[in-house]
Amino acid sequence: MKYKMIQRENPQDRSKVKWYAAPVNDGKITKTDLAKEIVNISSLSRGDVSNVIESLIDVIPKYLLMGKSISLGELGTMRVSFGSEGVEDPGSFNAGKIDNVKIVFTSGVELKRQLGEIRFEQESKPKDADTGVGKT
Repeated sequence: MKYKMIQRENPQDRSKVKWYAAPVNDGKITKTDLAKEIVNISSLSRGDVSNVIESLIDVIPKYLLMGKSISLGELGTMRVSFGSEGVEDPGSFNAGKIDNVKIVFTSGVELKRQLGEIRFEQESKPKDADTGVGKT
Protein backbone atom coordinates (compact mmCIF):
# COMPACT_ATOMS: atom_id res chain seq x y z
CA MET A 1 0.00 0.00 0.00
CA LYS A 2 1.30 3.44 -0.88
CA TYR A 3 1.51 6.37 1.50
CA LYS A 4 2.30 10.05 1.17
CA MET A 5 3.77 12.47 3.66
CA ILE A 6 1.60 15.37 4.84
CA GLN A 7 2.12 18.12 7.39
CA ARG A 8 -0.28 18.55 10.28
CA GLU A 9 -0.42 20.94 13.19
CA ASN A 10 -0.40 19.64 16.74
CA PRO A 11 -3.97 20.33 18.01
CA GLN A 12 -2.60 21.20 21.48
CA ASP A 13 0.09 23.54 20.13
CA ARG A 14 -0.65 24.92 16.66
CA SER A 15 2.87 26.36 16.41
CA LYS A 16 4.26 22.82 16.11
CA VAL A 17 3.94 21.11 12.73
CA LYS A 18 5.11 17.58 11.98
CA TRP A 19 5.11 15.28 8.97
CA TYR A 20 2.89 12.20 9.06
CA ALA A 21 2.26 9.28 6.72
CA ALA A 22 -1.21 9.14 5.15
CA PRO A 23 -2.64 6.46 2.87
CA VAL A 24 -2.81 7.22 -0.85
CA ASN A 25 -6.29 6.64 -2.19
CA ASP A 26 -5.64 4.71 -5.37
CA GLY A 27 -9.15 4.97 -6.80
CA LYS A 28 -12.52 3.44 -6.10
CA ILE A 29 -13.87 -0.03 -6.78
CA THR A 30 -17.56 -0.01 -7.69
CA LYS A 31 -20.26 -2.60 -7.02
CA THR A 32 -20.00 -3.54 -10.71
CA ASP A 33 -16.24 -4.04 -10.40
CA LEU A 34 -16.74 -6.29 -7.37
CA ALA A 35 -19.46 -8.26 -9.13
CA LYS A 36 -17.27 -8.83 -12.21
CA GLU A 37 -14.39 -10.06 -10.05
CA ILE A 38 -16.61 -12.41 -8.03
CA VAL A 39 -18.06 -13.79 -11.30
CA ASN A 40 -14.50 -14.64 -12.38
CA ILE A 41 -13.85 -16.72 -9.24
CA SER A 42 -17.24 -18.39 -8.88
CA SER A 43 -19.93 -20.16 -10.86
CA LEU A 44 -22.40 -17.31 -10.34
CA SER A 45 -23.55 -14.95 -13.05
CA ARG A 46 -22.90 -11.20 -12.87
CA GLY A 47 -26.65 -10.69 -12.35
CA ASP A 48 -26.69 -13.13 -9.42
CA VAL A 49 -23.75 -11.41 -7.74
CA SER A 50 -25.16 -7.93 -8.41
CA ASN A 51 -28.49 -8.99 -6.91
CA VAL A 52 -26.80 -10.25 -3.76
CA ILE A 53 -24.81 -7.01 -3.36
CA GLU A 54 -27.96 -4.91 -3.91
CA SER A 55 -29.85 -7.07 -1.42
CA LEU A 56 -27.12 -6.58 1.18
CA ILE A 57 -27.40 -2.82 0.66
CA ASP A 58 -31.15 -3.07 1.28
CA VAL A 59 -31.05 -5.48 4.23
CA ILE A 60 -28.01 -4.39 6.27
CA PRO A 61 -29.38 -0.94 7.24
CA LYS A 62 -32.68 -2.55 8.35
CA TYR A 63 -30.91 -4.68 10.95
CA LEU A 64 -28.44 -1.98 12.00
CA LEU A 65 -31.36 0.37 12.72
CA MET A 66 -32.91 -2.38 14.88
CA GLY A 67 -29.74 -2.34 17.01
CA LYS A 68 -28.38 -5.63 15.68
CA SER A 69 -24.72 -6.36 14.97
CA ILE A 70 -24.14 -7.87 11.56
CA SER A 71 -21.51 -10.53 11.22
CA LEU A 72 -20.08 -10.94 7.74
CA GLY A 73 -17.98 -13.95 8.69
CA GLU A 74 -14.25 -13.57 8.20
CA LEU A 75 -14.76 -10.10 6.73
CA GLY A 76 -15.92 -8.65 10.04
CA THR A 77 -18.83 -7.23 12.01
CA MET A 78 -20.79 -4.01 11.64
CA ARG A 79 -22.78 -2.18 14.33
CA VAL A 80 -24.17 1.26 15.07
CA SER A 81 -22.47 3.45 17.65
CA PHE A 82 -23.18 6.96 18.91
CA GLY A 83 -22.30 9.44 21.62
CA SER A 84 -24.42 11.76 23.67
CA GLU A 85 -24.35 14.81 25.84
CA GLY A 86 -24.04 13.92 29.51
CA VAL A 87 -26.79 14.83 31.97
CA GLU A 88 -26.93 14.99 35.77
CA ASP A 89 -30.30 13.23 35.96
CA PRO A 90 -31.45 10.43 33.59
CA GLY A 91 -34.96 11.93 33.64
CA SER A 92 -33.66 15.07 31.93
CA PHE A 93 -32.23 13.13 28.99
CA ASN A 94 -33.91 13.18 25.58
CA ALA A 95 -32.97 11.65 22.23
CA GLY A 96 -31.98 15.10 20.92
CA LYS A 97 -28.84 14.83 23.05
CA ILE A 98 -27.62 11.86 20.97
CA ASP A 99 -25.00 12.73 18.36
CA ASN A 100 -22.10 11.37 16.34
CA VAL A 101 -24.06 8.39 15.00
CA LYS A 102 -21.77 6.14 12.98
CA ILE A 103 -21.24 2.63 11.72
CA VAL A 104 -18.41 0.76 13.42
CA PHE A 105 -16.73 -2.02 11.46
CA THR A 106 -14.56 -4.52 13.32
CA SER A 107 -12.50 -6.65 10.99
CA GLY A 108 -12.67 -10.42 11.25
CA VAL A 109 -9.78 -12.72 12.07
CA GLU A 110 -8.80 -13.42 8.45
CA LEU A 111 -8.95 -9.77 7.42
CA LYS A 112 -6.85 -8.80 10.46
CA ARG A 113 -4.33 -11.47 9.51
CA GLN A 114 -4.10 -10.12 5.97
CA LEU A 115 -3.74 -6.54 7.25
CA GLY A 116 -0.88 -7.78 9.40
CA GLU A 117 0.95 -8.71 6.19
CA ILE A 118 0.56 -5.28 4.58
CA ARG A 119 3.69 -3.76 3.07
CA PHE A 120 4.13 -0.01 2.68
CA GLU A 121 5.94 2.06 0.09
CA GLN A 122 6.14 5.81 -0.27
CA GLU A 123 4.31 7.41 -3.18
CA SER A 124 6.80 7.76 -6.04
CA LYS A 125 6.31 11.51 -6.57
CA PRO A 126 5.51 13.31 -3.33
CA LYS A 127 3.39 16.38 -4.00
CA ASP A 128 4.29 19.61 -2.21
CA ALA A 129 0.63 20.65 -2.54
CA ASP A 130 -0.35 17.87 -0.12
CA THR A 131 0.78 19.73 2.99
CA GLY A 132 -2.53 19.24 4.73
CA VAL A 133 -1.54 21.86 7.33
CA GLY A 134 -4.54 22.61 9.49
CA LYS A 135 -6.55 19.67 8.12
CA THR A 136 -7.65 16.86 10.37
